[in-house]
Amino acid sequence: MKHYTSNGKMLLGVEYDDQPLLNDSVDGMRVISTDRRGDDEYALFLLEPEGTVGCYVLDEIYIVGRVFGFETLVEAVRAWHEGEI
Repeated sequence: MKHYTSNGKMLLGVEYDDQPLLNDSVDGMRVISTDRRGDDEYALFLLEPEGTVGCYVLDEIYIVGRVFGFETLVEAVRAWHEGEI
């Protein structure tokens, strides 16, 4: 398990070919699922400390979108697939 941190705009100390995977930690939250849209966007679904689900959308190491507070992983994935994130 790798631990990643961000400054809110990009992942810090990460090589361009390295991406967080399932069960890694990003900003202290565990990655519970990932998905890709096209060649550019990579979604990380994160378990927040209070039990809700958040999502970071990455373009390489840059965070291009983030939404928190989904009640379930299913809701977060649906929002991602429908382009709401």
